[in-house]
Amino acid sequence: MKNSFILILIIIVFIISCKKNNEEEKDIKITIPVMLTSIDTSGVSSYSDLNATATYLVKSIIKANTTGYINTVNVASNDFVSSGKILFTLKTREAKVLGNTVNKIDPTLNFGTAIPVYSTSNGYVNSVNIQQGNYVQDGDALTTINDINSFAIVLSLPYELKKYVTIGTNLDAILPDGTAIKTIVQKFIPSVDVTSQTQNVILKVKGKYDIPENLILKVRVMKATVSKTICLPKESVLSNETETEFWIMKMINKDTAVKIPIKKGIETSEKVEILSPKLTLKDRILLTGNYGVADTIKVKVIKN
Repeated sequence: MKNSFILILIIIVFIISCKKNNEEEKDIKITIPVMLTSIDTSGVSSYSDLNATATYLVKSIIKANTTGYINTVNVASNDFVSSGKILFTLKTREAKVLGNTVNKIDPTLNFGTAIPVYSTSNGYVNSVNIQQGNYVQDGDALTTINDINSFAIVLSLPYELKKYVTIGTNLDAILPDGTAIKTIVQKFIPSVDVTSQTQNVILKVKGKYDIPENLILKVRVMKATVSKTICLPKESVLSNETETEFWIMKMINKDTAVKIPIKKGIETSEKVEILSPKLTLKDRILLTGNYGVADTIKVKVIKN
């Protein structure tokens, strides 16, 4: 009886041991499906896209050159006018009342002839403040013209980025429809907005474009550019919670990946420059399946 009990106990222990071994073997055989990426050596650029506004810096106010009545109005809002164009004509009160009577007495006097008001610049009429027949005082504003030669793009530059922008710097501006235009930094406005701590920068547009006033654009300010450097997609770079340590998972054979600490360089929204260790074009790096894994893992490549 005693021998039978011992035999049964040995069998139970043997079964439990085999079960544990089978479970451990199963754990070892667990593989993680992953996708791989390769090394990118095309270079990387770090930049900031900032808001800018299209505007006319000079707005010419055309004023009445005498007191009297508006005789004719030759412009309307949004018209393009050239310098020297007659915009309005005025007649003084005396000319309007006595003009015909005096001219009948002596036609050579030309008394009552309308006085012209000329445009002083080339540009678009922003607004017309009067109508035909209105009575105006000498010096009253009749219309405002946006001087076409003063068209510019005003960039709101955060002061901490000023070191990347200097007078004469070429900057790319992108319109809302995706059109890219070339601009050059002309000057800095010598003041900073109290709230946003941004400084306005005047950009002149290279070439001719039909850009309406008050259009909001994006201007790209380059911070750094490195060519022929080693980069990886941003998804392949992992970090700890405080983002003080960074690493990648690198394949060491056909089914094993290991953790490799790295040092980052320039980083964009799409890729990261790898300063160390020195990677080669033959290295295969995990793109997916790399999050929350051990330092060494068994993997199954589902896309190379």
